[in-house]
Amino acid sequence: MKRYGNLWEQITDFSNLISAAQKAQKGKRFRDNVLAFNYNLEQEIFKLQTELKEKTYLPGKYKTFTVYEPKPRQISAAPYKDRVVHHGLCNVIVPLIEPKFIADCYANRIGYGTHRALRRFTQFARSSKYILQCDIRKYFPSIDHEILKTLVRRKIKCQHTLWLIHQIIDGSNPQEEIILHFPGDDLLSPLARRRGLPIGNLTSQFLANFYLNDFDHFVKEQLKSRKYLRYVDDFALFSDDLAFLEAARSEIVKYLATLRLQLHPVKSQLFATKEGANFLGFRVLPNCLRVRQENLRRGRRRTRRLILRSREGKIPCFHVCQSLQSWFAHLKQGDTWHLRQKIFQSLNFNASINQG
Repeated sequence: MKRYGNLWEQITDFSNLISAAQKAQKGKRFRDNVLAFNYNLEQEIFKLQTELKEKTYLPGKYKTFTVYEPKPRQISAAPYKDRVVHHGLCNVIVPLIEPKFIADCYANRIGYGTHRALRRFTQFARSSKYILQCDIRKYFPSIDHEILKTLVRRKIKCQHTLWLIHQIIDGSNPQEEIILHFPGDDLLSPLARRRGLPIGNLTSQFLANFYLNDFDHFVKEQLKSRKYLRYVDDFALFSDDLAFLEAARSEIVKYLATLRLQLHPVKSQLFATKEGANFLGFRVLPNCLRVRQENLRRGRRRTRRLILRSREGKIPCFHVCQSLQSWFAHLKQGDTWHLRQKIFQSLNFNASINQG
């Protein structure tokens, strides 16, 4: 197993940190904290570079808020300077580690994403009799810090880089409390372990993918599942052999326990693909691809709010157009031509949208 060293000069290089700042500000360049940082950009980058090289860098305090759609989740926003550090680190380590991910791991990867994952899921579902569809219970809050650090050390041997990764992991703010017991635990074991990565960090997205990378290879190479894919903590195995999937589920439960993870007791099911499977906002059926009703209702509510804010002069019209174009592009992944026509006519909004 190859381990990567001599990464620190690349991470702390001035041009890498400038590139990181450019990436961190995308979509946020006019926010006060970003404007303040960019006002003296070179000085701020030199200061950050010095903190990293002298090991005086400390992550700042997170701001947290809750989103309620599609389900309640705590989102954590790191200070802008820390987001620059996250991008600087990922600029270097992601190109080294990500190529070792399986081809059917789709979340938070350039060139992958939800639409490609949905097409692959549909392909597997329509060519198989059965599906074992799984969801990991409270995934981000359950990620074990010591296990994660051990996995990282198997890939990276540069001590300076490990120091920074540990600073970021240890600097995570408290997440939702999850009390789960695993073989070998005593009553207090879950309380003695630090867990959880903040949803919202670039590093959290990458490390969450990385945390399950060995599991992906286990499913593909040890369980010999030819049809398997994962999107963050949602994954599925497909087969014509029901007994194979039943046995695979037992082995998966055992493996996930070594990562101190558990399957969701309700969302993890084994069933016939002809019944239809929900994935990434769609219902995949043998002969059609439908939008799930709850996702459709959520999209309509969001669009009505945007149109109302536009009419009140709170946001420009083109923001509404961009949002509608994005939503319609998502809907086009399914068999939704008539649905899109109906939605557009019901909006009563004077905007030019290319529905295709």
